[in-house]
Amino acid sequence: MRTLLLTETKKVYRAFGLTIESEISLPELTPILESSEQIDMEITIDYSLADFFKQEPYDFVVDRQVVTVNMPDSGIFRIENGNKIIVSPHAGADEDLVRLYVLGTCIGALLLQRSIYPLHGSAIAIDGKAYAFVGRSGAGKSTLASAFIQRGYSLLSDDIIAVSQASPEQATLVIPAYPQQKLWQQSLDAFGVNNEELRSIFGRENKFCLPVESSFCSTALPLGGVFELITTESEQVAVLPVQKLARLDVLFQHTYRQFLVEKLGLTRWHFTLSASIGEALPIYTLQRPINGFTAPELVELILQTISMGE
Repeated sequence: MRTLLLTETKKVYRAFGLTIESEISLPELTPILESSEQIDMEITIDYSLADFFKQEPYDFVVDRQVVTVNMPDSGIFRIENGNKIIVSPHAGADEDLVRLYVLGTCIGALLLQRSIYPLHGSAIAIDGKAYAFVGRSGAGKSTLASAFIQRGYSLLSDDIIAVSQASPEQATLVIPAYPQQKLWQQSLDAFGVNNEELRSIFGRENKFCLPVESSFCSTALPLGGVFELITTESEQVAVLPVQKLARLDVLFQHTYRQFLVEKLGLTRWHFTLSASIGEALPIYTLQRPINGFTAPELVELILQTISMGE
């Protein structure tokens, strides 16, 4: 177990289009060594939050633009006003697990507070546009993204896709996250990647963090389309267009921490942006067999679909 590692001095990072000043070391993110940029958000330690859930029995408490969450195996986390994450780690909390929640649930809530649309999936840069691959946990989103990387394409995001639209007249952009993937051992084996120097994810000894600095796109790109990856009993891969009325449901179902949308009073905003995305961009269902390694076939099918749609 790795106990929480604090920085001797605050460090500054860049991720999700934000300049982040953190009291917690975040090796997954891209550090900024010298910068005069304004700080967009802070990550701090405050042990005084430890008493909060003695009065509040719920896992999540939302009060206007403040989200407080209790992760019993890690700590209490508070996300405030789209510009601050406060961490109160439990005694003996594992450092990797704390960072997992900070870069997952906390960032997802913070993006919503900033009116940035978070999709749960991976995004790849293809011919100057970003394509989002969404789906349930275990659907194969990261594996599919890795197959694209093997073909020379670049990653924008893995796990949380930050989508931004300044106005209905402007393009919908995917904002780069940070240069790391999370892949299961079977995917590493399929791609011939040795795990000896990779760090496993806390509680998932067969899933690893894979740095992809050399294959990372650090520039925001217009969203070109969305592919919902699902598993089926069929032995064949297939792609099917999602009809416009059904697109809203696909986007809602794959919004990261979707239950926070209503709690934060963002239902109208989310619906409006979903409708805008669904109207302007193609959305597809991408089917793959439950068993077998079909990522290379899916890559070819996606590239063909994109080409035909242009």
